[in-house]
Amino acid sequence: MNEIFDVYNIIFLGLAVFILFRLKSVLGKRTGNERPPFDPYSKQDDAGQSSQGGKSQSDNVIPMPGQKSYQETGIREPEENGEVVIDKLAPQGTALNEALKQILSVDRTFEPREFIEGASAAYEMIVTAFAEGDRKTLKQLLSKDVFDGFIMAIDEREKRDEVIESTFVGIDKAEIVEAALKDGTAQVTVKVQSQLISATRDKDGEVVDGDPNKVSEVIDIWTFARDTGSRDPNWKLVATESAE
Repeated sequence: MNEIFDVYNIIFLGLAVFILFRLKSVLGKRTGNERPPFDPYSKQDDAGQSSQGGKSQSDNVIPMPGQKSYQETGIREPEENGEVVIDKLAPQGTALNEALKQILSVDRTFEPREFIEGASAAYEMIVTAFAEGDRKTLKQLLSKDVFDGFIMAIDEREKRDEVIESTFVGIDKAEIVEAALKDGTAQVTVKVQSQLISATRDKDGEVVDGDPNKVSEVIDIWTFARDTGSRDPNWKLVATESAE
């Protein structure tokens, strides 16, 4: 029995390392234009303001990906080159099409389908890590400015002795909505529509926010960035926003 248990441990450890490697391969450098991060678990009023500070997030850059088939997204088949993939993702002549092709021109490894898949996986991991107060995971996936904002929100939550109970149900839709190449730094914004079950409890166990029995739809716009001149292939989350 001990030998069987050890084998399963090795298999699960290998899978965990593989998943972390895939995530690190899709996230990277800061842009220098980072904006304060959006707290995915804070309430939003009609003006798009967070209940944890009241500051509008409307000027943040952002989007995210969805788990869709090739037929649904129009994203690359194996035999297609990067230009063909981009033309299916964004019509020729549009700003998004031109921006994605600019990124591809300086980074031939850029592949929209893989980027969306990686960003979707990172989205789930980041939202879950924030709820659990997992600082180590967040540090690997966020730019410094975004990381500092998330940690501030976690610290304030812990000072109030509040705990978030969260279940990530899944991503309904994800798409690239904006892109840019600025001074050698690629920025890709993804819009993600996901479903979460979330509730915040105080030190007495009373629900002070959310509903532990309700699935809520969440729409976030997140921007990832990478220095295309760097040997580091990783992308990192540099800006967040909550859509209306």
